[in-house]
Parts: sequence; C-alpha cells; structure tokens
Amino acid sequence: MVVFLVAKKRLFMEMIKEQDPTYVLLAEDDDDDYLIFSLALEEIAIRVSLKRAKDGEILMQLLQEKNPDLLFLDLLMPCKDGRQCIREIRANSAYDSVPIIVYSSLNDLKEIEFCYREGTNLFAVKPNSIGDLKSILERILSINWKQMLFYPTLSQFVIKA
Repeated sequence: MVVFLVAKKRLFMEMIKEQDPTYVLLAEDDDDDYLIFSLALEEIAIRVSLKRAKDGEILMQLLQEKNPDLLFLDLLMPCKDGRQCIREIRANSAYDSVPIIVYSSLNDLKEIEFCYREGTNLFAVKPNSIGDLKSILERILSINWKQMLFYPTLSQFVIKA
C-alpha cells in the first residue's frame, strides 16, 4: 500500500510539472513578506508564475490586464487597502472566477468575518517561517481552482501553520 501511495504521489507531481504554471498575483506592499512568499513558492513542487502588486491601485490595474489563477491579497496596503479591493473585485462579474485568498498577519475575528462575508475564498494567516508558509501554499495550491471555486464553511475558512 505504501509503495502504491508513493508511486501515485510521484505520478501526480509529474503531471503537475507538465502543466502550465499557475498564475499567482500577490498584492503585498511589504518587501520582506514578498521575498519570503516567493522563496516559499520556489520550494514547492507546483509550477507558479508570480506577479506582484505593491498596492491596491496597481492590483486593480493588473486585474484589468489578466485574471490570475489565484489572488493572494494583503489587507493592509497603501492607496487602496485589501478591504476596498475585495469589495471592488466581488462587485465586478469579470472577476467572478478569481479565487481570493486573503494573506494577512491580522488574525482578528472581525477581519476574518468581513472577508468571509464579502466572498473571499480563504484566509491565510501569515506564518513565522518559510517552512510553515510552504505548507500553507501547498494546501492552497493543491485545490483545483480552475475546476471549481472553493467556498468553505467559516470553521474551515482560516488556514494557519
């Protein structure tokens, strides 16, 4: 049984490597957080093409160019914060298929409930290590977002290391 599972995982990883990279748009103003995020992505087996928006205004411009496969969105950003972006994105049907993963150091129930109510797909709490972030990213990227949008219950909405 163990040999079968190892072979199945190896086959799954090979299939992932042959696919087009997942286009991830990260809205993050902090250079250190962006660096840690990009380093964690480099360590996982899933191919990803990463683009960064340093603030909410740039994010909205990039969304007009191309919808990402996944949007990771910090709540605390200059110009236009994450809350404003969520409302603007979810109000525009052109972005209905864009999964929004809030990526924030805020772990406040009020913020979590706001994001859940406004239609984001997950809330990932920024971890303290690259290893923990790698684990979070693997869980999120293992969801087949292109086949279906994932809207968990509130109890499964928050992802922590």
